[in-house]
Amino acid sequence: MRCTLLRRLKRQLGRRGAILTCYGAVWTLYGTAQLLTPAADQRGLSVLLNIVPLTVWACGWIAAGVIALVCAWAPPGRDAAAFLALPLVVVPWMASYLVTWMLGEFPRGWVAAAVWTAITVPVLVVAGWPEPPRGKRAEPPYES
Repeated sequence: MRCTLLRRLKRQLGRRGAILTCYGAVWTLYGTAQLLTPAADQRGLSVLLNIVPLTVWACGWIAAGVIALVCAWAPPGRDAAAFLALPLVVVPWMASYLVTWMLGEFPRGWVAAAVWTAITVPVLVVAGWPEPPRGKRAEPPYES
């Protein structure tokens, strides 16, 4: 029975939903970490932090993560908000790291920007993929 439940959940979630669940969890955890225990060195984020405090950015990460987690379970075609929210919070983050690197304020800013870009690109790729059609359920007697 447990395997049947897992198969049913996997079928409901689909591949796009699985990606959204993973990214949603990471974004939510990252935002929570920024809220509860922010990194000591915030030089790479100084451009953003001059505009909006870190607590607001942390809430943005959490919100994007929650949107992705909710949209992961939405019917096919109803998950666009997640594929917009996930990169939306990362792009300013990457830009801040790049700008502070170019200004010489944060020498490793290019590394952080490259890492966040590499992490975010799969979200953009998967956003363009259609969910594969679900196979038809076998009629009784069910095949294993």
